[in-house]
Amino acid sequence: MVQIGYKLSSEEQRPSDLVRYAAQAEDAGFTFAMISDHYHPWIDAIDILRLLWQGGYRSHRGRHFTVENARLYTLPTPPPPIMIAVGGPKSAELAARLGDGMVGTSPRKDMLKKFEAAGGRGTPRYGELTVCWAKDEKTARRTAHQIWPTVAMASSLSWELSLPKHFQEVAELVTEDAVAEQITCGPDSGKHLAAIGEFADAGYDHVCMHQVGPDQEGFIRFYEREIIPEVTKATRRKKAA
Repeated sequence: MVQIGYKLSSEEQRPSDLVRYAAQAEDAGFTFAMISDHYHPWIDAIDILRLLWQGGYRSHRGRHFTVENARLYTLPTPPPPIMIAVGGPKSAELAARLGDGMVGTSPRKDMLKKFEAAGGRGTPRYGELTVCWAKDEKTARRTAHQIWPTVAMASSLSWELSLPKHFQEVAELVTEDAVAEQITCGPDSGKHLAAIGEFADAGYDHVCMHQVGPDQEGFIRFYEREIIPEVTKATRRKKAA
């Protein structure tokens, strides 16, 4: 029983476009949305977030970050849940211990089992699935390779490379075939449903679709017409069973 969501890719679209696509996705039947929070290059501050949400002036001295007399004047009520990105066993345990749920980009059953065993059972499990819909597979493969070559890079580069130009230099070595092995490309609904099914079978209860490229509206219409109804039918069959 999986919900299908829509990824708001702030790396690819302007804020006004993100708002417009989010509204279109909601109308099309997507039940939730996720937005990237990448900051040059990537940072995370879980303990600090929870500390600031307590209100007042707060200080923190940790191994990676130091905060002196910081204060949030407008506090969220209630504090929003924190979903922690997971890429392996250690981060799965961390997400179970410190987070309110997890986000993963791989349909690995062992990783979700580790998350549940460490205390994450019963909390949300969000999978992020990158695809590239286009009217033909050739166009989709070319678009994915041009815009999202990082998908075929070693994950360790995410924290080893510090500047965008470094990623660009590595991207020049990535082939179109390598990207297509990682991203579902083209208009074959069966391939999209199979990819979603892998995440559902692994134990994810939410799958957020990240459409690569400028044709977000075509992708949304495709999912409204051919994907979301099939996922809804499958969910109803499982509930009935």
